[in-house]
Amino acid sequence: MNAAGALLALTLLGNWQSMTPVERADALKALHKQPFVERLKSVSDGFLGTPYGESPLGEGAGKDTDPLIRYDMVDCLTFVEETMAMSIAPNASELVSTLNRIRYANDTPKYAERNHLMEAQWLPYNIKKGFLSDVTKLYGGDRVKRAPKRLTAQTWQSRSGAALGLAPSEQMTGDFGLDIVPVEAAEAIVKKVPTGTVLVAVRADRAAMVTRVTHVGFVVQTPKGPMLRHASRTFTKVVDEPLAAFMKRNLGYAKWTVEGVALYAVRPEP
Repeated sequence: MNAAGALLALTLLGNWQSMTPVERADALKALHKQPFVERLKSVSDGFLGTPYGESPLGEGAGKDTDPLIRYDMVDCLTFVEETMAMSIAPNASELVSTLNRIRYANDTPKYAERNHLMEAQWLPYNIKKGFLSDVTKLYGGDRVKRAPKRLTAQTWQSRSGAALGLAPSEQMTGDFGLDIVPVEAAEAIVKKVPTGTVLVAVRADRAAMVTRVTHVGFVVQTPKGPMLRHASRTFTKVVDEPLAAFMKRNLGYAKWTVEGVALYAVRPEP
C-alpha cells in the first residue's frame, strides 16, 4: 500500500478503530513515506470521530488495568500521545514501546512513573527525550510570558492531588512552569504555526490544583483559519474546532479561565 492507498484506506474504512491490526500496520508503513508534518496530520485524520473517554489508557495491570494502546476511545492527552507514537515509530512492532517512552518517565509502563502532570513531567520529559521542542517563544516573541506552577506537599493534599493516588515518595515538588502566549494574542500567533504543532491550554494558577493545564490538541491550518484538532468532552469525540470558538468557549469559564497557550513542535526522530 502506498501513501495514497493508505489515505484512501483511512477514507474508506472510516478511521483507525475500523481497521484490522494488519490494515493499520500497512497504513502506517505507507504513511511513513510522507513528510513528517503531513504524516502527523494523516495519522490524526484517522482519529477524527473517535469517541471521547476519560483516561482510556493504563498499564494493563496493577492500579490502572486499561490497555497500553487502543483505537476505540481517546481523551485529549492520549489522542496526542497515540498520534505522536504512530507518526514517530518506525514500524507497527515498535509502536507500543514508542508510546511508552512518551507516556512514562523511564519508558516502562508503571503507574507511579506515568507522566501525570504536564508542567512537571509530560512536557519536560518529552522535551528531554527529543519528542518535542518548545516553540512558544519562536512564534510568540515578546508577547510570551511565564506561567509558573509550584508543587508542595500541601498541594498534593488537595482533591486534585489525592485523586492521582500517588505515594508521598512519588509526588514531585518544586517550581515548574511554562512559557505561554497570552490569550488575547493567541489566535493571531497560532495562525503562524505549522499544522501538527501541539497546543496546550493553560489556565489561571490555583494553589489547590496540581496542574494549570486542562487541555491539549493539535493545530490544523485550514482555509477557514486555524483549527484545534482535539478529543473533546464537550463534543464527545475527536473534532476540528475553530480555534477562535475554542478560546471563546473556554474564556467563558469564569471560575477557572484560560490565561494562554503553549506551543510545541513534534520531532520526527528523537
